[in-house]
Amino acid sequence: MKKIFVLGIMMCLTLGLSAQSFFDTNTIQEIRIYFGQPNWDYQMDTAKWGADGYIMADSIKINGALLLQAGIKYKGNSSYDSTYVKNPLNIALDEYLNQDYQGVKTIKLSNQYLDPSMIREVLAYSILGEYMEVPKANFASVYINDQWLGLYSNTETIDKAFCSEHFEFSKGTFIKCNPVLNPSPSTKSNLKYIDGDSTSYFNYYELKSNTGWNELVSLCDSILNHPEALPQMMDMDRLIWMLAFDNAMVNLDSYMGVFAQNYYLYKDGAQRFNPIVWDLNMCFGGFPYIGGGGTSMGALTIADMQNLTGNAHATDGYWPLIKWIQSHPTYKKMYWAHLKTMVEEMIQSGLYVTWANQFQVLIDDQVAGDPYLFFDYTAFQNGLSTNANSGTYQIPGIQSLMDARANYLATTTEWNYSVPDIQPVTPVAVEVGDTMQMQVVVGNANEVYMGCRFYSGQAFVRYAMWDDGLHGDGNAGDGIFGIELPMASGQMQYYFYAQNSNAGMFSPQRAEHEFYTLNAVFQSAAYPVINECFANNASGVQNNFGDYADWIEIKNNSDVVVSLAGLYLSDDANQLLKYAFAESQFVPAHGRRMVWADDRYEAGVPHCNFGLNSIADTLYLSDANGDILDMVILQNIPIDTSWARCPDGTGDWTFTFATFQSTNCEVVQVEEKLNSSTLILFPNPSQGRVIFEGNIRGEFQLLDLSGRVVKKGNLAASRMEWDWHELDESYYLFQCNGLSQKLMILNQ
Repeated sequence: MKKIFVLGIMMCLTLGLSAQSFFDTNTIQEIRIYFGQPNWDYQMDTAKWGADGYIMADSIKINGALLLQAGIKYKGNSSYDSTYVKNPLNIALDEYLNQDYQGVKTIKLSNQYLDPSMIREVLAYSILGEYMEVPKANFASVYINDQWLGLYSNTETIDKAFCSEHFEFSKGTFIKCNPVLNPSPSTKSNLKYIDGDSTSYFNYYELKSNTGWNELVSLCDSILNHPEALPQMMDMDRLIWMLAFDNAMVNLDSYMGVFAQNYYLYKDGAQRFNPIVWDLNMCFGGFPYIGGGGTSMGALTIADMQNLTGNAHATDGYWPLIKWIQSHPTYKKMYWAHLKTMVEEMIQSGLYVTWANQFQVLIDDQVAGDPYLFFDYTAFQNGLSTNANSGTYQIPGIQSLMDARANYLATTTEWNYSVPDIQPVTPVAVEVGDTMQMQVVVGNANEVYMGCRFYSGQAFVRYAMWDDGLHGDGNAGDGIFGIELPMASGQMQYYFYAQNSNAGMFSPQRAEHEFYTLNAVFQSAAYPVINECFANNASGVQNNFGDYADWIEIKNNSDVVVSLAGLYLSDDANQLLKYAFAESQFVPAHGRRMVWADDRYEAGVPHCNFGLNSIADTLYLSDANGDILDMVILQNIPIDTSWARCPDGTGDWTFTFATFQSTNCEVVQVEEKLNSSTLILFPNPSQGRVIFEGNIRGEFQLLDLSGRVVKKGNLAASRMEWDWHELDESYYLFQCNGLSQKLMILNQ
C-alpha cells in the first residue's frame, strides 16, 4: 500500500451542523418536563437554597423522545429568582436511571437573563469555538407540565466526558474556578497565590476530581514565584486565546472581570492545565464590571467598553495570569496576534453579524410569543443596534458595541505595528525516524519558531528556526528559515510563529487550535495485527499502578522487526489517530507488543488514552493517512476472558483464556501437532453446552479450581456433546489420557 504525505490546515467546525444534532445551531430543541407533584416549583426553590439536590420529574420528552424519572433543579446566581417563572434549569437524565439522549446525560438551560438580543450565549460560543475548545450551544423551547416557559439557550455541560473528548485524557485534575460563596470584588477565582495550605483555596474553587488541591496550589505558586515554569504547567496558547476573547468581545463575567470567574481548569495527558470558558450569557458588555485591585467593582460605561484598552489589568496583581502575559515580551506579542486575528476574522469581516442575524431569524417566532421575556419583543428586534436599560446600567447593542470596539482597537499602537510575513514551504515527507527539513520564508522578523507535536494529545514544542545556511535553510541570509528534526511518528502537526521587536504572527493564524499536518511515508510491507484484547479485567494481570486494566496485544507475523512508529490505535472510527505509538516502540519478528488500554500516563510504557468497553466496542489499528490496517469488534466480553485470534496471530477471533504476552490458544496448537492425540472443546467459554472433537479415547475427568473432580465420563467417539449448565460459573480443567484443556463455564 503506497503512502503519500498530506499537507493541510485542520479546519474547525463552522456555524453548521455540530457533532450531535441536539446541539445543532440550525434547529430549536423542544424539551417537555412533567412533574407529578403539584408543588414542584416550591420543592425546586427549597432545594436551590438548601442542599441543591435534584427533584425527580416523572418524565421528560426531548424532541418527542420519552425518558422517565429525570432529575431537575434550578441553577444560576443572578439569573435565578424564586419569583421568576422562567428560571435556568439543570437536567440530569441519568440521576435515577441509566439513560441519555443522543449521548447527552446533563442538559444546561439558561433563561437569557439580561440579554435583550436573546443570542449572546450561542453567538459567543460560536465565535470562541473557532479558536479553542468550548461547549456547543443552541436554543431550546421549554415546557413544564405543558406550560410553555419560553425560549432558553441550551449549552453542553463541561464534565469529565467533555474533557476526555476534547483533551483525549479522562483522569486529569478538574477544577471549577468560581467562588464557592457569593462572588465579590474580594473573592476572586484568579489563581492568585495565597499560601501553601490548600484549605486557603476552598472558598474560591471547587474540585471536580478526586484529587488536585495540591496541584492547584503549585500552579498558583508557579504563577507568582516561578513563572518561567508556567508553560510546563498550563497550555499557554489556550490561555492567551481565552484572554484575547474576553478583551475583544468585552466578556467581563470571566477571568478578566471583577470576580475573575466562569472558567474551568483541566489537566490533560501532557500534564498541563487547560482553561475552559463557560457561562457566556453576559458576553458583549452584558456585565459591565471589570474590577480593579482587590475591592473595586470598576463599572464601565458603554463608551468605556467600546474603548477598553487591549492591555487591561496588565499591571494588576489581582489578575496574575494577565499580568504575566502582558509582562512577557513574546507572550504579549502572541496575545496581540490572537486578538487581532479574532477581531479581523469575526468583527471587521462582519461574520459575527451574519451569524447573529441567522440566529435571530431562527428564534424570531419563539421570542415573539415568549410569555416570560426579561425584555420585550421590540428590544429583541433591536438587540444588535440599540442599548437597553437594566436598572443600574445599560446593556449595549451587540453590533453597536463590537463595531465601535473594532474601530478603537484598530487605532491602538499594538495593532498598527508592522507584523512579520510568513510563507510556509511545502515539506517533503520522510519515513518515521528519518531527518526531515522544515522551511519557511519569513520577512520582517528576527526570530522564527516552529511548534510541532507528533500526536494530538501531546503538547506542542517550539523549536527555533535559523537562516544561517546550517539548518537545512538554504543560504545564509536568504530569508528562508529552516530546522532539521527527526520524524518521530507517523504524523507531525505543526505551525510557525515569527516575531520582530514589536509584533508577532502565526501561520496558520488560528494556531495552535489549527495547524498543518505532515504524514510520514510508511515503507514497511510487514504490517502487525491486533492479536488479543482483554476488555473485562477483574483478576488478571495488573498494570504498574496496581489496576486490573484493559490491555491489547499487537502481533508481528513476519520474519523482520517491525517498528510501530507511524501507527495508531483508536476506539473511534471518526478519530483514528487517537493513540500514537512512539518511535521507540517496535515488535520483534514473530513477537508481540503489549499496550495498556487504561488512559494512564507512564514514561516509556505504552498506555492508550482510552479504555475498552466489554459490552460493545471496536478497536482500530491505522496508519497516519487514516488507512485501517486491522480492526476487531468486541461484544459482550465475559469477565477475565480474552477475545483473541486462534491460531495465534492469524486465526479467527474467539473467546479464550488470557495469554498476556504469550501465544494464544497454545494448548490447542500443541494438541494439533500431535496427530495421534487431539483434544478440542468448544464453545469456550460455554454457557453449559460443551462439544468434544478429537481422536483420543478413554476416561475423562473435569476438575474445578480446587482440584475437585466435578464430572467424569468416557470419550467413546470423535465427537461428543454434554449439557453442563448446572455447573457454577468458573474455570475448569478437562483431562484425558495425559492431555488437558482449560474450559470456562458461564452462567446462562
